[in-house]
Amino acid sequence: MMLFSDAGEVPEGFGPSVVAIGKFDGVHAGHRALIERMLVDAAGTDARTVAVTFDRNPLALIAPARCPQPLVSVQQKVDLLERTGVDATLLLAFDEQLAAEPAESFVERVLVGALRAQRVLVGSDFRFGRGGAGDAALLERMGAEHGFSVEIMPDIASSGDGRRVSSSWIRELLDAGDVERAAKLLGRRHAVRGEIVHGLKRGRELGFPTANLAQDAEGFIPADGVYAGWLVVPRGELGSVVRYPAAISVGTNPTFDDVVQRQVEAYVLDEDDLDLYGLRVEVQFAARIRGMVAFEGIEKLVVQMTDDVARVREVLAGG
Repeated sequence: MMLFSDAGEVPEGFGPSVVAIGKFDGVHAGHRALIERMLVDAAGTDARTVAVTFDRNPLALIAPARCPQPLVSVQQKVDLLERTGVDATLLLAFDEQLAAEPAESFVERVLVGALRAQRVLVGSDFRFGRGGAGDAALLERMGAEHGFSVEIMPDIASSGDGRRVSSSWIRELLDAGDVERAAKLLGRRHAVRGEIVHGLKRGRELGFPTANLAQDAEGFIPADGVYAGWLVVPRGELGSVVRYPAAISVGTNPTFDDVVQRQVEAYVLDEDDLDLYGLRVEVQFAARIRGMVAFEGIEKLVVQMTDDVARVREVLAGG
């Protein structure tokens, strides 16, 4: 996949293209429906498929107090978009200059000038341009002027309650620790990434050595608790990885009451001698085993951890 960070980086003569525009936070089922429609529209033509997105939620600049925590980092988003099979992603910096650009100018500069769009797909709630003045009607009007068609994709909703699939809903589920339902909306297990760093080595002392993620881990960290999941570790060249089954702890370890910041740590089952320090890994959440609680004494904690590991084995054995 080609990656451009500015419309000026798009080579001259690029296109024609079919374009999908959105924040794509999480690249969830609703986003993928939009992208898959774009891929189908471009099939059998010489058009390139391009995802146009932003390096942050526009609210981070326009209204920081109302900006939600992103589900994924920018790099995670780029990687997820690449997996969809699009030809290119245009990752625009949502800065003051872009925020102030009139909608008509954005269309002419990005969609017409840089990408030579012949078709543009957006979600039903898409807004763009200064003050959010750009909407579907403006896109359609400008499409008629510049020779591209516009499709407004309907919302993807749950068949159970009709709720629209959204990043907000997924955040709610993760805040509640419901990583299984979140995975259904994402179309994959939710994951965080980070470098393995040295911790207090308390897990090793208790017989459960853990791999600890650095505090700047990428991705939305779910509710405190113990989870079944996977530790994905890079191995060798060409992007190969090894997936280890793991019991994952999220929280501040209230039994000892000396950890100030939330931690993500993974105990790899049946592997006590792994040297992972300095590696950037991915922690994938499969299911929540229990919430985080304080125990009266180390012995009770070890008993619970032993039971946690047994339950993790059962969950992961079942897929």
